[in-house]
Amino acid sequence: MLKYRNIVCLIFISAAFQLTAQQNTVPQHPDSIKVVSLPDTIIGKKTFKPDPKKAVIYSAIFPGLGQIYNRKYWKLPILYGGFVGLSYAISWNNSHYQDYFDAQRALLDDDPTNDHVWGNMLPYGMDPETADKNWFSGVLKDRKNYFRYYRDFSIILTVALYGLGIVDAYVDAQLFEFDVSPDLSMRVEPVIFKKADSNYLADSYGFRCSFSF
Repeated sequence: MLKYRNIVCLIFISAAFQLTAQQNTVPQHPDSIKVVSLPDTIIGKKTFKPDPKKAVIYSAIFPGLGQIYNRKYWKLPILYGGFVGLSYAISWNNSHYQDYFDAQRALLDDDPTNDHVWGNMLPYGMDPETADKNWFSGVLKDRKNYFRYYRDFSIILTVALYGLGIVDAYVDAQLFEFDVSPDLSMRVEPVIFKKADSNYLADSYGFRCSFSF
């Protein structure tokens, strides 16, 4: 009888070991699995963030390179359009300045062989031989100064546009990750303005605009 009891105990012990082994091999619940997020550089993605110093250097080397580096390609037509327009203004004003400068110099040198230089700029119906040279010299001087002023002003605007391109590239790089809220909205509604003075026969009607940020 004792022998059978020992056999039964051994069977229960072996069964208990088997159940324990099965519990250890059962996979855990998905909720208990820890998910590890890998950085973007490990999975092959790299977030672009421009360096303000590089943006300034690129824009200083050549206008527009800073905007290309910041990936603001839509600004290039505006920037280059401004440079093309100002370059044309410089060339046009300088060409007229040189014409009036040469005409005034030819008028003052008293050389008859150069009369055709300033004679072609006389008003219609005037002849170089009968024209008042002192009066026309003043006219040439005023026109020369006029075109020189706008030529120099166009050059200043070109330099200012060059500096503006550098500043724009720097600001774009600094504010590249700046989050602009999409909740900006405007509401227009009718409103009645009450008159405190009893002399008015009626109230005023109008519209009120309110902005939400």
